[in-house]
Amino acid sequence: MSKTTQYVSHQADENGVIHWSDEENQVWHDLVLRQKDIIKDRACDEFMHGLELLNLPSDRIPQLHEVNEVLARETGWQVAQVPALINFDEFFRLLANKQFPVATFIRTREEFDYLQEPDIFHEIFGHCPLLTNKAFAHFTHTYGKLGYAANKQDRVYLARLYWFTVEFGLLRQAGKLRIYGGGILSSPGETLYALESDKPERHDMEPLEAFRTPYRIDIMQPVYYILQELDDLFGLAEMDMMALVEQAKTLGLHTPKFPPKPQKMAG
Repeated sequence: MSKTTQYVSHQADENGVIHWSDEENQVWHDLVLRQKDIIKDRACDEFMHGLELLNLPSDRIPQLHEVNEVLARETGWQVAQVPALINFDEFFRLLANKQFPVATFIRTREEFDYLQEPDIFHEIFGHCPLLTNKAFAHFTHTYGKLGYAANKQDRVYLARLYWFTVEFGLLRQAGKLRIYGGGILSSPGETLYALESDKPERHDMEPLEAFRTPYRIDIMQPVYYILQELDDLFGLAEMDMMALVEQAKTLGLHTPKFPPKPQKMAG
């Protein structure tokens, strides 16, 4: 998480209000409208229920206190304003304290379809609806506490489980595949690809396998893991995850199912 970024988070005023430009609010509006249309019948029911509870405005970027009122009532969570990029230590510390980090910037038109940094649309629209769900909230809290206590090497393994659940998780619902991962639900291209393309592999969730599966953040995912239902996250949270991390370290990583990232030429 120590990469550089062109984006800078907005600071709130003395009343905790962030002043967004008309263009930033318009980008939010366009993103929300497009994504709501795409996730219909593709997002899991719990996500759609959370979206209803949050009742996010479509004409402007929501203020964090509006989101916090709903999260506090439903699961005791809050969102916390952070700079565009934070380190793992701060990331895990926040999750361990039931605070979900939200960078207060929004993508530009040039990166409308995809950007590597998580912006406010990704965090609020992609993740916060499920933070109203007790299983998802409990798993994320447990994960944060484990990560905060873990060493640097173990955190890399833990990051893979987060990637294949919170960010890019699928589940079965009413006999169909549905999406619960925020990384997919905030991306129109990946929403369609994850469910409808024949390119990726889709496996039932086995935490040990997820710990051993490499990923790249800048491509469509070649592998997804599937829960039988969202409440499976309760069981996942109660597993001895650090024992599984030790097992994964012993067994080693699976061969990546993607080419290595192109190296920038020195010049």
